[in-house]
Amino acid sequence: MEKFVFSLCLCLLPGLIFATDILIVGDSISTAYGLKRDQGWVTLLQQKLRNETHNLKIINASISGETTGGGMARIDRMLEQHRPDIVILELGGNDGLRGFSPKLIKSNLSKMIKRSQDKDAEVLLLGMRIPPNYGKRYTELFANIYSQLAKEYRISLVPFLLNGIGTRSDLMQQDGIHPNAKAQPIIMEMVLLNLKPMIEHQIQPNR
Repeated sequence: MEKFVFSLCLCLLPGLIFATDILIVGDSISTAYGLKRDQGWVTLLQQKLRNETHNLKIINASISGETTGGGMARIDRMLEQHRPDIVILELGGNDGLRGFSPKLIKSNLSKMIKRSQDKDAEVLLLGMRIPPNYGKRYTELFANIYSQLAKEYRISLVPFLLNGIGTRSDLMQQDGIHPNAKAQPIIMEMVLLNLKPMIEHQIQPNR
């Protein structure tokens, strides 16, 4: 079980600081599984933002092997403890690989999104997909969960976090499930593309 906390403090303007706390709730994809910690996309995101004009605190509460049920069981405590402005949800992959009901997966993610929004946090949902050997019907039901939730709750979405990565052996570890070090900057840029507008929204005066 792994849990990492990263802090990044930067000034927007001299004498004027806007703080944004970002909570990441994910699984092994967000814990740099099989890699050195500083190779993971979360650390790369921290480094990328280091030269940006933001005052950020990134809390990586991801756990290898985590499911949506596990995240849902922890979300209230994490929201109370960290009081984030933005919540990044990267869960569901382990549920899918275990053949969990799409209805259950969607319900768990839905509850996490709603509880985050109830605490005035914006949510960025990172979508996942599972291998085609699970059958067309199940893989489509699973993939549609994320777009349905994004539409229902009007939240930002990365449709598939491993888009262009999962099918390339040169970007995946030998297990065929976890992205390797070469893939991490690509993942980081996909997340950053959606995260930046959310950060800008947070630091706007009179928000």
